[in-house]
Amino acid sequence: MDINVVRGLIAAVSFATFIGIVVWAWGPRRKKRFDEAANLPFADDDRSGHA
Repeated sequence: MDINVVRGLIAAVSFATFIGIVVWAWGPRRKKRFDEAANLPFADDDRSGHA
């Protein structure tokens, strides 16, 4: 096995992992949860110490 074959396999696995993460993150089942998390900094929170 040549070093270039190993590099190619690592690149292919890395790319497949990246595509898997993108598909997982942009999946429709997680949209509501991610939208709620994105709005957390803007939520009215009484724990901030400001009355």
